[in-house]
Amino acid sequence: MVENIIDTSWIDTIYEKHVSVGKEFRAYEDMFYLALDLQKKSPDVARHYLTLLSNRIEMIIPTLKDYAVVDFHVLNKKVLKANAKYDFDAFLQYMEFDREPNRAFYMRRRKVMLPIVHALQDLADEKLDLLCISLPPGVGKTTIALFYLSWIAGRFPDEPSLTVSHSGNIIEGMYDESLRLLDKNGEYMWHDIFTNVGVCGTNAKALRIDLGQPKRFQTLQFTSVGSGNAGQFRATRLLYCDDLIPSINVAMNNDLLEKLWTTYTVDLRQRKIGDHCGELHIATRWSVHDVIGKLYSTHMNNPRAKFISIPALNEHSESNFDYGGSIGFTTKMYLDIKDTMDVISWEALYQNTPMERKGLLYHKDDLRYYFSLPEGNPDAILGVCDTKDKGDDYGFLPVAYQYGNDYYIEDCVCDNCLPEYLDTKFASCLIKNNVHMCRFESNNAGGKTAEKVAKMVEEMEGRTSISSKYTTSNKETKIIVNSDFVKKRFLFKHESLYKPNSDYGRMMNFMFTYTLVGKNKHDDVPDGLAMLAEFIDSMKTTKVEVFKRPF
Repeated sequence: MVENIIDTSWIDTIYEKHVSVGKEFRAYEDMFYLALDLQKKSPDVARHYLTLLSNRIEMIIPTLKDYAVVDFHVLNKKVLKANAKYDFDAFLQYMEFDREPNRAFYMRRRKVMLPIVHALQDLADEKLDLLCISLPPGVGKTTIALFYLSWIAGRFPDEPSLTVSHSGNIIEGMYDESLRLLDKNGEYMWHDIFTNVGVCGTNAKALRIDLGQPKRFQTLQFTSVGSGNAGQFRATRLLYCDDLIPSINVAMNNDLLEKLWTTYTVDLRQRKIGDHCGELHIATRWSVHDVIGKLYSTHMNNPRAKFISIPALNEHSESNFDYGGSIGFTTKMYLDIKDTMDVISWEALYQNTPMERKGLLYHKDDLRYYFSLPEGNPDAILGVCDTKDKGDDYGFLPVAYQYGNDYYIEDCVCDNCLPEYLDTKFASCLIKNNVHMCRFESNNAGGKTAEKVAKMVEEMEGRTSISSKYTTSNKETKIIVNSDFVKKRFLFKHESLYKPNSDYGRMMNFMFTYTLVGKNKHDDVPDGLAMLAEFIDSMKTTKVEVFKRPF
């Protein structure tokens, strides 16, 4: 089959010779009608030229004399209307074309919002499967999403979309605002764009709006997290998740975050049907463990996934959202908010920095890594053991091979199994690595664990010398003051050498999620590495040097 190639040279010629460099109205009008004719054959190609034309008209209008402004203004309205079905930016402009400028939402925000609009266009064009957006509060992200829902509904009225948020009140507000956008007698021009599509049914109680032909799963469906969505909803065009986390209290609770992730994977994501359903997330980045954070760790290298994050203040502490006029979001406004807000909330709400990220003690780039141990025998093989206390507490025993001033963390036990099994793992690890010396923390039941493991090692004819030490220092202080030693003197296996669900993988995960702000559910690994650093430091001998008396 020979692919039909559309000849666009004639429209290129008009644009380059008459439009891009001139102001003659007839040339602009000719290009519009040529693009309109082209739209019948290829809406995508026509969209390109209609966008060029509209942008050019917008550029020259301020330079025109009064008598010409009206003609170009009317022409631009025609261009935007013709393009609005296929181009989201054109749709946004046309929807409010007749609104008073000081009441229009989009045009005053367009310069800042254009990258978001283009990404939403790619999602609609199926160039993306997943789009995640994080912006400060109040800048218009949810409103843009509601315009997007109305645009998608007009283009695909028979394909249901599902919107989910943490709050029933928020969902009700989104339902009401969607009805305003679709109101035939309202101030928006949706019906002027989608002339053959209308609202065929609404249900305020169930929060559903149906367009086109009546169907079981309506065009626009709204629900809140945990509402029991099985069998009630389906999404074949778009799944939109808007702020699934309600507050910092939830964000600081790892159990609730894990429950939310389960709800998303087991419930919400299962509402997606077919291969054409895109997924949109717009949310405050409270935590590295939130839904967007987990999606990023899975899809960071996926070309069909995009993550957009624009902070309130740029690297020069200047506003990224100064729209001007009464809607401002000026630098001064943001700095005032920053001065009156706690650091965690400011970073998450306004800078899109998850609360743990700002306070993480260890980052991947901070550490040293290795693929294999140096040649020859190590100077020493050392270990420490932070014993398991109770409940979800982990027992942790890292093993360090010393070569000069470097310590290679070659093996470890990092497990929260029952103590009797954990003691056996400790002993086996010491035997397997032929550890020379190992210090056990003797707090609580640690002393008894040390005695039990020492006996096991002796019975297995191991050579490890086991000692115990009662820790009196503040745990967090100990972790912090020894972190520099860990970063500079410890080497860890390259991530290709272990599995994420192995003891070594758990060790690395707990390292990278330990935060200096908020609560830490598991601090056993950073604490154990700090213990190892202190154990190494305690074995240093004082160097005696003979020198001539200076007097």
